[in-house]
Amino acid sequence: MVEVLIVEDHPLVVEGLQNLLQDRKIASKAIAAYSVQECMRVLKSYSPTLILLDYQLPDGNGIDLCKAILQQLPTAKILAISSFKEQSLVRRMIDNGAMGYVLKNASEDEVIEAINSILAGNKYLCEETQQILNDKGDNNMIITRREMEVLRYISDGFTNPEIADKLFISTSTVDSHRKNLILKLNAKNTASLIKIAIQKGYCI
Repeated sequence: MVEVLIVEDHPLVVEGLQNLLQDRKIASKAIAAYSVQECMRVLKSYSPTLILLDYQLPDGNGIDLCKAILQQLPTAKILAISSFKEQSLVRRMIDNGAMGYVLKNASEDEVIEAINSILAGNKYLCEETQQILNDKGDNNMIITRREMEVLRYISDGFTNPEIADKLFISTSTVDSHRKNLILKLNAKNTASLIKIAIQKGYCI
């Protein structure tokens, strides 16, 4: 059995994964970190063999965190478990060192298959993720209604605090939406985000 770190901000998901790891006798220890900061703090005193990593976290994203984890703990094997299906996000997670990517709607058996595969040193993509990566079009791109609102305010030149006031959300939430948009549209920065968004017809 291996030591596991679950990086996920939803307690019910954490509990479900912990129970699954225990029931299938995979983990001798499975602790949770609910944010990027907590994850990096835990890794100072804990060296898990396996890390189950969500993409969206309250203070950052799994793509950047994946890279940071491997810089601190190069031997870790990372399996992304996320509800995000965008091709660019899946590809970047893999490019940043994740050995597998499974969607949260996967069955328990598929999650276990993914875990066993990467523990054996192999990469694993669930069937739906493989289809996403094989799709050369933009059909998998999903921009939420809130992200669209934020995008339009960004294109109009509003700052994060101004957008937060208009949408009655926190500045950190706006920043999270901005970062998600940059990742989803494969942009390098806010300027290229606006340019790409205009090209794709998301804003004018």
